[in-house]
Amino acid sequence: MTVSQNRPRPWDGIIPEEEIAIYRKAGWGAPSGIGKRPALLVIDVQYRSMGYEPMPIMQAIDTMPTSCGEYGWRAVPQIARLLQTFRELGAPVLYPYVAPKKPHDQGQFERKVPGVMSVPLRDYDFVAQVQPISGEITIPKFQASAFQGTPLASYLVGLGVDTVVVTGCTTSGCVRATAVDACAMNLKVVVPEDAVYDRSQVSHAVNLFDMASKYADVLPTEELIPLLRQHRS
Repeated sequence: MTVSQNRPRPWDGIIPEEEIAIYRKAGWGAPSGIGKRPALLVIDVQYRSMGYEPMPIMQAIDTMPTSCGEYGWRAVPQIARLLQTFRELGAPVLYPYVAPKKPHDQGQFERKVPGVMSVPLRDYDFVAQVQPISGEITIPKFQASAFQGTPLASYLVGLGVDTVVVTGCTTSGCVRATAVDACAMNLKVVVPEDAVYDRSQVSHAVNLFDMASKYADVLPTEELIPLLRQHRS
C-alpha cells in the first residue's frame, strides 16, 4: 500500500516527537496493504452514539449520555463515501451493532458505564445516511470487539475476506478491539482515520497512532478509496 508520508497525521501534536522517533527506529508501523477481497465493517453507527443532529458534544450528552456529538457526525460523510465505493465494487458490507440490552445482559462494561442500560430502544436505530440496504449483514453484539460472541468471523471466512476496513465508533473502544482481534486472525486491517470517531479526541488520536504502529494501516478516506478501486480492478 502506497500512502502519503508528508500529510498531517491525527496524532500530530499529541504523541511526543521523541516517542514517534522510538517507534520509527524500532521499525514499528510497516504497511500491511489491502488484499484481494476487502470487506467494510460499519460498527455502532447508531443514533445512540451521536444523537439525532450535529451539536457540540457537551450539549449532545445533556440529552443522550452515550453520544459522541459532533465528532460522530463529522465521520458520517466519510463512511457514506466508503459505503458507496464498496457497493459499487460489489464488495461485502457488514454492520456489527450494539444490541439493545436487557437486565441479564449487564456485565463488567455496564457496571463501568451504567447509563448504557437505559438507552431508549429507538436510539439503537442505524443513522439514516449510512444504514444497511438489502443483502448487507447486520450483526448484533454485546461486547467491544465485533468478533466477541458473534458470527462475524464465520461470515468473513464464508465470504473469502482477507481485509477488513473498520469504520464507526468508538476509536478507542469497539473499533480498536475489532482491529486487534482481526489482526490476531491474520486479516489485513485498514482504519480510515476520518471515518472513525470517539468522544475523546485525545483517545481518538492516541489509539489511531497505536493501531497504525501495531495492528492496522491508518489513512484518510480520500487516499483509501483509490486504493480499493485499484485492488478490485
